[in-house]
Amino acid sequence: MSLNGSGGAEASGSRDTTAATFRQDVIAESMTRPVLVDFWAPWCGPCKQLTPIIEKAVAAAGGKVALVKMNIDDHPQIAGQLGIQSIPAVIAFQKGQPVDGFVGALPESQITGFIERLVGPIEESGIDAMIVDAAALLEEGDLAGAADVYSAVLVQDPGNLAALAGMAKINLEQGNFEATKEFLGAVPEGKDSDPVILAVKNALDIAEQAASLGDLGALQALVAANPADYQARFDLALGLAAAGEREAATDHLIDIIKRDRTWQDDGARKQLVMFFDVWGAMDENTKAGRRKLSAVLFR
Repeated sequence: MSLNGSGGAEASGSRDTTAATFRQDVIAESMTRPVLVDFWAPWCGPCKQLTPIIEKAVAAAGGKVALVKMNIDDHPQIAGQLGIQSIPAVIAFQKGQPVDGFVGALPESQITGFIERLVGPIEESGIDAMIVDAAALLEEGDLAGAADVYSAVLVQDPGNLAALAGMAKINLEQGNFEATKEFLGAVPEGKDSDPVILAVKNALDIAEQAASLGDLGALQALVAANPADYQARFDLALGLAAAGEREAATDHLIDIIKRDRTWQDDGARKQLVMFFDVWGAMDENTKAGRRKLSAVLFR
């Protein structure tokens, strides 16, 4: 991400500066708003910890402050002139002059306080409220309304995980697997293991497997004819889960676990745990399913 030419900042963005561009990027820019200069180096572990924290705090300031990063290995002159002896170090410039600073990877609350000393109180981002509203609409079944809100969030913050997961979930509920994959593919690098993203990925996996099963009636007939046909029962559980029959899906997997815990390398239990992750910890079927699973495992 970078700062645009008009002086506005993209959400969670920063600009890299050099000794040659420092006057324009920092001194000139600080005549209109404070500029934070983050002095860092590639070998500095705390610097990597600070980056997402300070970028989030700067983004929350809504353009009232800018963030510029300087690699002291490549450009040691400015840091030397400012007497910086350890990193990460952040120096705030205002009206062309250094006015404040701190050293170390501070927690977000302290960084927010640092910024508020420069620009005054920072209002809470409206994005969080929008995410809550969209989730409520999705829970109520208003897919179109939820999509409108999530889309508005992504205009402001294209990498917002909750909004990307929400849009993926909406498309998945509509049976649009390709669009679901597109939104999952837009997840920022390194964030694809976030629980909210993993839940949608697992839901997509379940839906794709269920779509390949065909008529569930045939599977039900196989299970009725032979209760020990574990593969048919397992496939039936997938199909039922995809169809929203969560309690029935849980019971079929529990039945397999009761009969043969070792089947498919504990595959029934693993699949049931995946269901729980997809449904969410607060879902009543997850709660009931965990109780049933515990009763089987710890009897």
